[in-house]
Amino acid sequence: MNALRRAVLGLIAIALVKPLAALAATWNKDAFGAKSAADALKSLGTPAPVPSSDVVIDAPEIAEIGAVVPIEITSKVPGTSSIVVLIEKNPFPLLGKFDFMEGALPFVKVNVKMGETSDVRVIAQAGGKTYVATREVKVTIGGCGG
Repeated sequence: MNALRRAVLGLIAIALVKPLAALAATWNKDAFGAKSAADALKSLGTPAPVPSSDVVIDAPEIAEIGAVVPIEITSKVPGTSSIVVLIEKNPFPLLGKFDFMEGALPFVKVNVKMGETSDVRVIAQAGGKTYVATREVKVTIGGCGG
C-alpha cells in the first residue's frame, strides 16, 4: 500500500511541476532584468521597429500619482502576435511582453508604477515586422519609491 501511495503522489507532483517548468522556459531573465530599454529589446531579439499609428496607447497625459497609472494598448496591425511595453525611465524598463494566439484581439490593459515623467513605448510584432508607438506620461508625484 505504501509503494502505491508513493507512486500516485509522485505522478501528482510531476503533473503539477511540468506546467511550471514550461512557464519558466519562456521567462527571459535578461530582458526583464535589463536596466535600459535598448538592452531589454536586444535581449528580446526585437528588430528595429517602424513607427505606426495602428498601435494605440491610451494613457493619461498627466498622472497625478505615479503609483497607479492606467494604460490601455490596442494594436490594429493585422496578425499581431505580441505586444511589448516599455517605460523608458523606470529602473527596469520592460513592463511586459504579451503574446497572442492567431485570431485573438491584441488588447492589453495594465496599471503601472512610474517614478517620474517618462515615455511609454509599445512595440507590436506582426508578420515578422515590428511597429512602435510612443506616448509621454507626465508624473507629478513619483510611484517607484518616490
